[in-house]
Amino acid sequence: MPKFAANLTMLFNEMEFMDRFAAAAKAGFRGVEYLFPYPYPKEALAEALSENGLAQVLHNLPAGDWAKGERGIACLPGREGEFQDGVGTAIEYARALKCRKLNCLVGITPAGIDPARVEKTVAENLRFAARALDAAGIQLLVEPVNTYDIPGFHLSRTNQTLDLFERVGEPNLWLQYDIYHMQRTEGELAATITRHLSRIAHMQLADNPGRNEPGTGEINYEFLFQHIDNCGYAGWIGCEYKPRTSTVEGLGWVAHAAVRN
Repeated sequence: MPKFAANLTMLFNEMEFMDRFAAAAKAGFRGVEYLFPYPYPKEALAEALSENGLAQVLHNLPAGDWAKGERGIACLPGREGEFQDGVGTAIEYARALKCRKLNCLVGITPAGIDPARVEKTVAENLRFAARALDAAGIQLLVEPVNTYDIPGFHLSRTNQTLDLFERVGEPNLWLQYDIYHMQRTEGELAATITRHLSRIAHMQLADNPGRNEPGTGEINYEFLFQHIDNCGYAGWIGCEYKPRTSTVEGLGWVAHAAVRN
């Protein structure tokens, strides 16, 4: 059975953020992830993890001004200094939280800028981050995101992301494979996971349409979980979905997955 991590940005929204750690542990989760730890003191987050026996599986690099619609700055020329500072901040948090994987949201392709300059910017930023994280013993993940939810997102397909890795030329670049996003942009979930398993360091899930819990949409998660097991994937799968009702009421799919195994 895959290891499921609660995404505390999406789940347990019935309560304040710092209370979600205990709720996740009570619900049976042993790992957590969330978009950004930076609004909270490192010490408080580390304490919440320790008190509840939770592993910090993943968080993102700083991604610009989220409230104003930015979804990452790695592909934005002129923001290189900010990006590099963000890498340093992310490493500080990751060390405090014992988190060994950081994800980079590269951002929305800027309008009116030479595409070659944009490609050079994202490649150089990822090269910097890959080296800095490698020196800290942390994997750098990059996530393609569907362009229905985030129009203009710079990376939206698996092969596109892996091609970028080849151009960057750093070994510390890994794929974050979000099943929901990739169902929307390319399908072929099982075949893609099989083909690129050696480059996948983390997965996330939600069903489609609606981005709700598994079993509410078109994705055959019973088959897919078995396929992921058969492939030998030993990493975490982040539960990055919007519960249809309350978080706890919607967790029946986890018990079903456990029974299947």
